[in-house]
Amino acid sequence: MLTEERYAAIVERLHLQGIVKLQELVDVLGVSESTIRRDLIDLESRQMLKRIHGGASLVNEKTLEPGMEEKTFKNIQQKTIIARLAAQEIQNGECIYLDAGTTTLAMIPFIEARDVTVVTNGLSHVEALVSKRIRSYLLGGMMKIHTKAVIGSIALQNMDNFRFDKCFLGSNGVDPEMGYTTPDPEEALIKRRAHQLSGKSYVLADSSKIGDITFAKLFDLEEADLITERMPEHWRTVITQKTKIIEG
Repeated sequence: MLTEERYAAIVERLHLQGIVKLQELVDVLGVSESTIRRDLIDLESRQMLKRIHGGASLVNEKTLEPGMEEKTFKNIQQKTIIARLAAQEIQNGECIYLDAGTTTLAMIPFIEARDVTVVTNGLSHVEALVSKRIRSYLLGGMMKIHTKAVIGSIALQNMDNFRFDKCFLGSNGVDPEMGYTTPDPEEALIKRRAHQLSGKSYVLADSSKIGDITFAKLFDLEEADLITERMPEHWRTVITQKTKIIEG
């Protein structure tokens, strides 16, 4: 396993558990204790974690993903505007991918297109889709307790059974140079694969995300339309040069 692959695996476990023990990482990654200690020192120097006695904890905002409960009550008005705009992009008979997350979840009540098929990795999305009598598929795989998102290799394998007219993805960071980013490398893989399997991609991000950069890159701004409630004026020109903006 390459060094950067170990780093991603360490951050993923921290993301899922909040804290990891040194011996746990030795066992899971199959490397020596001295190697893991060096990895933790390097990750701490990058401000990706905090070393503690016998292990490490995740403290940096760039890799710390808020839970569904926390995100549900943040920027509610902005999410509603974005969700309505995004739902208007769906046409009759389309097959779409809905990313896990509160903003994509908020899209579901606004979907008016008929005969739509939805594939999602969001556990919270399924009940809402069934309530709307929308044909839906939930990817199988490992469930992140914190965000109720299905991730991992099984989810990626499941996704390869589908092709999408459009996908709607959440992003924690939108930056002209670094593109779209998210804290968790595992979720980034799922989002990136959905983008690759889609005829057209949309990224949903409220204005507080513009200019932010988190740990794992999804893809460049040019590769998807950006849906936001309001583009901050000091970002408008540079973002517009990179991608199409749909705003409320």
